[in-house]
Amino acid sequence: MSNDVFGKKRPGDGNALKSDKLLVTHVFGGTMSHRSIIEPFRIKSVEPIRMTTRPERRRFLADAGYNPFLLRAEDVLIDLLTDSGTGAMSAEQWAAIMRGDESYAGAKSYYRFAAAVESIFGFRYVLPTHQGRAAERILFSTTCKPGDVVPNNTHFDTTRANIEYVGARAVDLPIAEGREPATIHPFKGNMDVEALEALIAEVGRERIPLVMLTITNNSGGGQPVSMANVKAVRAVCDRFALPLYIDACRFAENAWFIREREAGYAQTSPREIARELFSYADGCTMSAKKDGLVNIGGFLATNDEALSRQESRLLILTEGFPTYGGLAGRDLDAMAVGLNEALDEDYLRYRIASTAYLGRHLTDIGIPIVQPPGGHAVYIDAAALLPHVPPRAYPGQALLAEMYLEGGIRAVEIGTVMFGSTDPDSGEERTAPMELVRLAIPRRVYTQSHIDYVCEVMADVFAARERIGGLTMVWQAPPLRHFTARFEPL
Repeated sequence: MSNDVFGKKRPGDGNALKSDKLLVTHVFGGTMSHRSIIEPFRIKSVEPIRMTTRPERRRFLADAGYNPFLLRAEDVLIDLLTDSGTGAMSAEQWAAIMRGDESYAGAKSYYRFAAAVESIFGFRYVLPTHQGRAAERILFSTTCKPGDVVPNNTHFDTTRANIEYVGARAVDLPIAEGREPATIHPFKGNMDVEALEALIAEVGRERIPLVMLTITNNSGGGQPVSMANVKAVRAVCDRFALPLYIDACRFAENAWFIREREAGYAQTSPREIARELFSYADGCTMSAKKDGLVNIGGFLATNDEALSRQESRLLILTEGFPTYGGLAGRDLDAMAVGLNEALDEDYLRYRIASTAYLGRHLTDIGIPIVQPPGGHAVYIDAAALLPHVPPRAYPGQALLAEMYLEGGIRAVEIGTVMFGSTDPDSGEERTAPMELVRLAIPRRVYTQSHIDYVCEVMADVFAARERIGGLTMVWQAPPLRHFTARFEPL
């Protein structure tokens, strides 16, 4: 495990640091020295945050149907709804934007972008898309047919929706520890390899067009996948002649966790780890709005030339010419820089440590979270925090409403609102395996003072937890109903 720790001693952790600052252990000349981790950047431009009052927030929340997605961004104080496209770009990325070649076809920006993807991921055929869900749609529309089954460690919302849209079935195969929020495991994002083999035996190899791994495992608490698990899944795919695809949204964070937690990688750079990991895959999808450090963009990549040609035809139909894929040339150049910056060790050390800082303080308050904290977010176990609110009264959504009302914090539910569905026979709502609230931290946006404010608000929410009531859903539009659903208090 990493020596990066915050504040008080963790259970079973031999390092007890007295300071409440973000700390890391360095080695200088053979002796150990503790130094604070600081933001590895200076702030050049600022955006004002408009302060709101509790009565204002009560009105805004009701007008939004108790759904944070429907709030105006200007009415939010700390926005932890998502880490997708909400980060701050670097000076080098803004400089790259000015180099953008806006030629319709064959722009220099595309070739710089494609070279960056190949150098990190190793794939020869790269199709840019406006974001990750577009890459998913093209992949599954090309490879899947009705009745097919796509296994994953855990599908995220758009991945599942794009699979189901073409008539296939998305199956989650997390390890047992991945379904237990309080359980400590270094790689809770892993796929259950035995369950994968059993699924193939059950449905037949011919009904499985591909196997997918999401790194880090977003719906499973932002938990990493080990290199050993990637190799084991690859071995199963080889045995049954199945392609393996990676959902690469947070590949750099996953590489850092492998370096920190997996034997044999402590001296390996995140770039080298990423290159090895993707060498076991046949292709990947990526929303570069995460570890690409951009506000828009994504890609679909493979080493299969024939498949890429087939995918490019659909890309031209719905996204744009294959060398721009629905993006401006400046966006492609910003991605090329961002993909490399995401692998910077100082940045990754700070990124993972800042998430752990929030997780540690929520745990100290008494708020149950998915342990250990993930890379891009802290996930609150809303079912454990609000045991008096049943799943069909949406404890996660109720917690979101209280967080916004108390302190203007916006987050997202990952539970029955996002993943529930109606049973066609009984008409009852199927509940999700876990009722989580994700506090996703945008990259290079908030300082420790902002996170301290979040902790203070959450302490007040925790103190008032017994009076938080459930919600009823009064309107929905499947699929992906969580984006637009409206609620009322019970």
